[in-house]
Parts: sequence; structure tokens; C-alpha cells
Amino acid sequence: MMNAQRQQRASDLLWDSWLRGRKLPELPVDLRPGTREEGYAIQALLEGHSAAPLFGWKIAATSAAGQTHIGVDGPIAGRLLAERAQASGGSMSLEGNGMRVAEPEFAFRMSRDLAPRAQPYTVDEVLDAVASLHPAIEVPDSRYVDFVRVGASQLIADCACAHHFVLGDATPANWRVMDLVEHAVIGEVEGKTRREGKGANVLGDPRVALTWLANELSRLSITLRSGQIITTGTCMVPLTVFTGDRVSADFGTLGRVSVAFTGR
Repeated sequence: MMNAQRQQRASDLLWDSWLRGRKLPELPVDLRPGTREEGYAIQALLEGHSAAPLFGWKIAATSAAGQTHIGVDGPIAGRLLAERAQASGGSMSLEGNGMRVAEPEFAFRMSRDLAPRAQPYTVDEVLDAVASLHPAIEVPDSRYVDFVRVGASQLIADCACAHHFVLGDATPANWRVMDLVEHAVIGEVEGKTRREGKGANVLGDPRVALTWLANELSRLSITLRSGQIITTGTCMVPLTVFTGDRVSADFGTLGRVSVAFTGR
């Protein structure tokens, strides 16, 4: 079992790699988490490097294909740092980003806290604590050279490949009565690629993914806070991006979100 000192050293190493845009083969053996819980303990220490309250949470591997790709047997959660989040319509650098993909996602903002408890939260209970739904684009990255081979506990320690995040406006549509499972989303790298996805690609339903996150945090004795954003995982095959590209995601009546890419 990892002690607090080793957890801090592992977290510091990941943070340094994140800041410098450098990649690790994997964590050194003596700093490598052996369980999901140890991975989350290392991840929690990354939050301390942010000067702002936690922006929110992401869910990775919300599809069978995504789980197979990174070698995990279920979803994993990661923290979204405020310094890495921005509003739709701006630009961000791809410098140091090895993954170079954009992922259109359904995101939710919480209206009240969901505290840890012994009984799992139901979908209805979680939705009752949601303030708004937003179109979003996640731009993930990993601090590992080959993130598909390091395993779930190391990926969790690495914030589940969190990197940059783009949040669209809260939808004015009455999303609570809509069929999010079959709701279509069009992702486009302008002038290059156009791809369609839907809510069913996110654990079968973005609302189910959101509930999974609430219960994962509850199991870890973490409160899901009012105002935090939860992005529920890509609803389509990720869009490959390069410097100079502009990506948009059209969620139909739910709104649009976009971002341009700069840097090397």
C-alpha cells in the first residue's frame, strides 16, 4: 500500500510532466498505484496545484470501444481544473498534446451538493440536483508515452487523461423531456471531417453516465459540489485535430460549441 509521501511524489511527477509537456513511460515502480483507490489518491493531490476551486469532473471510457482502447474494464473519473477550462468560441494551443483529438460531449452543471452516502444515488435523484445541460468539447491528453498500456490505476492517477475543456452555453431547450439517448450530435473539423454521434454512445445515456460519476465519487467519500461541471464522455469517435483546425459540435436544439487550435 502506498503511503502519503509516495503518493505526493507520484502526483508531483505527473504535474511536472503536465506543465512541461513531457511524457513518462509510466510511473516508477515504487510510485505506481496498485489499485483504483490509490490512483484516485494520487489524482486528488493534483487538485492542490490549482489556484481556483475545482471546475468539475470528466468521465473517460464510457463506451465499450473506449474501454478496449485504453485497456480498462469500465469508466474512470478525472478532475477538470479551472485553469484548463474555457468558454466556447476561443482558441487553445496543441503544443505538447500527444493525443490531439477533440471529443464532443454532453455536460451538466450541478445545482446542489451530492454528499457521499451508503446507498447509491438513482438517476432521478442525480438529475434533481442538476441546474443545466451544456454542449461541450473535451481536448484530452495523457502524461504517458503510451497511455493505452499503463492500466486503469495509472490512468486514474493521471486525471483520466484530463487536459483542456471547452464549455458551451447552457441550453435553453427543455432537455429534461428530451430523448438524450437518440439525440444526434454532429462533430466537424471544418473543411476536413464531419462525424455523427449520439447520446447512446455514452454508457447508453449521458444521464446514466452522470449518475455513475456521482456514485463513483460517493464511493470515494467525495462530495459532488454545486456549480461543478461534469462532462460525460465522447459521444462519437474522437476527431483528430492539427494546428490551424477549428472544431465545432452541433447539438441541434441543445446548442453548439466550438474551439480553434494553435501552437505546434
